[in-house]
Amino acid sequence: MLAFLPTFIRLPLALLLVALNVLVHASVLLLLAAIKALIPVAAFRRWISRALVAIAEQWIAVNGVLFALVTRTRWHVDGLEGLDRGGWYLVLSNHQSWVDIPVLQKTFNRRIPFLKFFLKQQLKWVPVLGLAWWALDFPFMQRYTKQQLEAHPEWRGKDKQATRTACEKFRQSPVSVMNFVEGTRFTPTKHAQQQSPFENLLRPRAGGVAFVLEAMGDMFQSIVDVTIVYPHGKPRMIDLLADRIPEIRVHVRRLPIPQELVGGDYENDAEFRAHFQEWISALWADKDESIAQIQKGSDAV
Repeated sequence: MLAFLPTFIRLPLALLLVALNVLVHASVLLLLAAIKALIPVAAFRRWISRALVAIAEQWIAVNGVLFALVTRTRWHVDGLEGLDRGGWYLVLSNHQSWVDIPVLQKTFNRRIPFLKFFLKQQLKWVPVLGLAWWALDFPFMQRYTKQQLEAHPEWRGKDKQATRTACEKFRQSPVSVMNFVEGTRFTPTKHAQQQSPFENLLRPRAGGVAFVLEAMGDMFQSIVDVTIVYPHGKPRMIDLLADRIPEIRVHVRRLPIPQELVGGDYENDAEFRAHFQEWISALWADKDESIAQIQKGSDAV
């Protein structure tokens, strides 16, 4: 509707509207989060948690309206049939850009339970959003390098314990546990450094998915496998508001939870670990082919 405006008017207007949306919803969210922290009554806290999720969903819905208002981006989404807001899902996706997060939120908002991401510990300090993620019980994970673990072997297993603690909270009400399986955003440099066998993807990191399935695999209805493609090149977040993303394609498919992968000991069982890695590599090979086919189909349009 406002996409006809010149960029020097439209972009500041879009940024202002998004900032106002953040300010309004985050303020209410953080106020309720403070009340939740001060009143240690389990039933009351469960009610507040549901209210917090409702506010976050409205925040995302308003963002979706703003995207439609200030951009001409064409959204092509398929595979959403049969999803249930009252279920538990493990959502797996490729990762190319920070734009992936609003894309996933817009795609699944109020179609499945609220998406909960495992976030890097450093993101806790992002102004406003860090507090909002904390209030919504997003788990913050401290990742250690190989060198750090060699220097401090007592830190081994802390990431697994943090995953287990977060998953215990997730059992309390329906949730969609979100995992970017590559662990980082795709870049040609990272792709070359990894010597990835996939044309469009980095190597999948199986450990995080395995830990979640170990902790609560019995709860999930299915895996929601998501493939995000930007046919005109990987965008930055500013490109989304500046109307510089002509097209976004999202392919969704529901997959059964392989029961032989639920509850296994990924860290200590070498046979199970090899089987799990084989399964996720096959999943990633299918995704790589899907990206190629989506890109090919887009080029033909």
